[in-house]
Amino acid sequence: MKLTTVTVAFAAAAMLTQAAQAHERHHHRAHHHVTRSHRGSSMEAEASPQAFGAVGAQYDGATRLGGGAGPRPSAWCGWAMRQLVGSDPGSAYNLARNWAHWGHSGPAGVGAVVVWPHHVGKIVGQQNGEWIIESGNDGHALRSRVRSIAGAIAIRWG
Repeated sequence: MKLTTVTVAFAAAAMLTQAAQAHERHHHRAHHHVTRSHRGSSMEAEASPQAFGAVGAQYDGATRLGGGAGPRPSAWCGWAMRQLVGSDPGSAYNLARNWAHWGHSGPAGVGAVVVWPHHVGKIVGQQNGEWIIESGNDGHALRSRVRSIAGAIAIRWG
């Protein structure tokens, strides 16, 4: 009887551990997104911290972003944007989609915030007629690169 109880308890613990790990993998995938440039190439490569400078450069968000917006969440593009705009709108804006309600609507231009369904970035320039977007959690880094605004759900100004 004791052996059966121990065996059942062990099996139940193993099943709960597997379920928790599966939930964590699902949760990570649900909040992680693959960013693509206008040419459709995947930008999912692991980012290494680099000095910021040229278009397409990437750098560790901790280098430029402080803790003023609280601890960095696992999906952190909204958190980064809170620090890239003039006045922090609050922790509700850690969620990228919430930026569709920030400021007021307007046309694309340098300084505008671009909101996609699962990402947010700020237009910081233009190169060959294409927008240069700065955003956090782009290839696991704070990065500035040419990016299409196709598929954006909002363009906002503060």
